[in-house]
Amino acid sequence: MKEIKILHLYPDMLELYGDYGNVQVLKYRIESRGFKACIDEYSIGDTPPNFNDYDIVFAGGGADNEQGILAEDLIQYKDDIKQAIQNGVFFLLICGAYQLFGQYYKDVNKNIIPGLEIFEYYTEAISDRQKRCIGNIVLECDLGDIKTKIIGFENHGGQTFNISKPFGRVLFGNGNKFGDTEEGFCDKNVIATYLHGPLLSKNPVLSDYIIKYCFDRKYDEDIVLEPLNDDFENLCREQLLERFSNKT
Repeated sequence: MKEIKILHLYPDMLELYGDYGNVQVLKYRIESRGFKACIDEYSIGDTPPNFNDYDIVFAGGGADNEQGILAEDLIQYKDDIKQAIQNGVFFLLICGAYQLFGQYYKDVNKNIIPGLEIFEYYTEAISDRQKRCIGNIVLECDLGDIKTKIIGFENHGGQTFNISKPFGRVLFGNGNKFGDTEEGFCDKNVIATYLHGPLLSKNPVLSDYIIKYCFDRKYDEDIVLEPLNDDFENLCREQLLERFSNKT
């Protein structure tokens, strides 16, 4: 039986706005097609993971305090993570995890939380704690040869700069910075984004894009995923997209 192995990083600390739901959605959509989904979790103090053993590595969002703690633990795996990315393991990174994979994060008190420096972007929080990029957000994204609209929820004070390859073009909401035209970072097998929600429950096409990528890579074949009944999800998407478009 074909299997996808998922590593969920720090589920006890990086779990804002239902981010764990992304792992549940992946599991459901894999198993609904008769395949196996194996999910392992890693937190501080656990046996070090072999990142190259997995098909998907997922990490969610967390507040500044959690990021500072986790940065100290995650840095020991910097070389292993780089190698896994180079080898094609898919990384899905939400909010705080997105920031940790960049050069650094500067908090509201000007304290620097070192990043893994895997990508060139960096994030700096503005001094006004009350001012945040918060609310629903819609992106236009190219997933290979598929163009789709991605819906999510953003809530971040950090402003991310020096993005070379954005995840999507902002149609509604803020993005990487206040009033930005671009959101997130995307490079082959990495999607890093501020979109909570959870992200994948609102975007079945994105879920299947990730799943297909992993099967194709692992089994060296152009797999055709059996369609699932996404009528309810797509109806919700249509209503949300219409609501948001009426506000622009």
